[in-house]
Amino acid sequence: MENATPRRGALPYVVIALVAAIAAAGVTALIINIFQRKQEARNPFLKVVEVTEDDVDPAKWGANWPREYDGYLRTSEPTRTKYGGGLAGPEGTLPPEKAQRDPWLTRVFAGYLFAVDYRDRRGHAFMLQDQEITKRNVPSEAKQSGNCLHCHGSIMPLYRKLGREASPQASEPEQVQKGLQLVSDMNYWDAHKLLEQTTGRAHPVSCVDCHNPKTMELRVTRPAFITGIQKLAASSAAVPHLPSIERWRRGDRSKPFDPNVDGTRQEMRSFVCGQCHVEYYCGKGMTLFFPWSEGLKVEEIEHQYDNLQVKGHRFKDWVHAETGFEVLKAQHPEFEMWSQGIHAKSGVACADCHMPYKREGAAKVSDHWVRSPLLNVNRACQTCHRFPEAELLARVDAIQQRNYDLLQRGGQVLVGLLDAVGAAKARGATPDQLAAALQLQRRAQWRLDFIAAENSMGFHAPQEAARVLGEAIDYARQGQIAALTATEPAGAPGVTSPAAPGAAPSAKPAVPAAPAGIPAATPPSAH
Repeated sequence: MENATPRRGALPYVVIALVAAIAAAGVTALIINIFQRKQEARNPFLKVVEVTEDDVDPAKWGANWPREYDGYLRTSEPTRTKYGGGLAGPEGTLPPEKAQRDPWLTRVFAGYLFAVDYRDRRGHAFMLQDQEITKRNVPSEAKQSGNCLHCHGSIMPLYRKLGREASPQASEPEQVQKGLQLVSDMNYWDAHKLLEQTTGRAHPVSCVDCHNPKTMELRVTRPAFITGIQKLAASSAAVPHLPSIERWRRGDRSKPFDPNVDGTRQEMRSFVCGQCHVEYYCGKGMTLFFPWSEGLKVEEIEHQYDNLQVKGHRFKDWVHAETGFEVLKAQHPEFEMWSQGIHAKSGVACADCHMPYKREGAAKVSDHWVRSPLLNVNRACQTCHRFPEAELLARVDAIQQRNYDLLQRGGQVLVGLLDAVGAAKARGATPDQLAAALQLQRRAQWRLDFIAAENSMGFHAPQEAARVLGEAIDYARQGQIAALTATEPAGAPGVTSPAAPGAAPSAKPAVPAAPAGIPAATPPSAH
């Protein structure tokens, strides 16, 4: 009995020691974990294979950067938002034709390959496959140029190879430009075969096209972008969203602007996207180029095209099958439209919204599942906009719905212009009598397509998109009037000639009856 008291008195000390040991173990584990996470953040990847400029297979890069590669693979998953996307049709078929939603596209593109096949977009994983299987690119017809691979394929090794062989003494940039020129002279399938022979297999745009394999720094590789941005920098066009160009302009300009040297890190997060998501000319017979020598706005690009002579004739994309007039086709000018929007002017890059950062452990990773921000509102939008997701989605829907409504009105009014030209021809109108209407067709079509081909449904620059569509509708209406009155004597009431872009009309034109489905235009009330 005498030994019981000392044993009971020692029990609290044993418990305290045990708790302390557990706490010490927990703290030690926490410290170790913190250290491991810091090391993980300090060393975001483990290089297990060497990659070079000629490694175009993203799977090889994925061995070193598995997180990014997993995201890249997810671009093969079909996604869709209200106004576009790549959800496959029945039993895994291709996405629907855009003309199923917008039938006026078939008339607008009459005589052009886009009237044959023009589908909703799919993810980056399909960019080369979709180019290979489109009806616009039938191998036996050889209608498309090797230019198309500039953006659809990981093609830099071929440019370098052809450039070195043709100009062995030239600098590497000059060799790349020469390679671009040589591929431009080929048809698509000859260039595709040569690319396969050069790289072992043709791949869509890959890791090496945006990242330096030695440092993983972002970099621009596409020669057409480099040339285009140099001409933009050398122009007097306003670029408040690109401070590196404004700094370069204040310098001595002894060397051309180089995005890889002069561009900021934040700008590079848009430049790498702007290598392909732009307006460009890639048809047969000309080396691919970005029309930025006068600026990025729709009328600045139009002015460059209008003053570009090809074999003694004004530049055109094709001759419209119904009217016989030389018209323009926009590609997908996301970079140009983003440049006019509030996000660009606020320093927000393409990757901030379409490839937002995420956390995996201690690692901060740019999500390489490139997709619409509407499918990833939490990370793409709410890091800046502190509002509920439902409210943000409603705001975007309101912007896009307004743009969609204007786009539909523009398409139907342009079809009305085509109908009016056809009717005038039936009445015996001469080419001279139709010249004004056809010039207005070119202006209206260019503006309408500039917004229709751009993949944000107006969101990248809502006010700019509305302005451009307003001009498209106005020019189409003016063209309709000119065609309806084409056979009337000169000076007759209601006969007007097209005003220059941005010029005020000399007289109030007559208001014609609106085509079916379009509200009649109402003249402004007098004050």
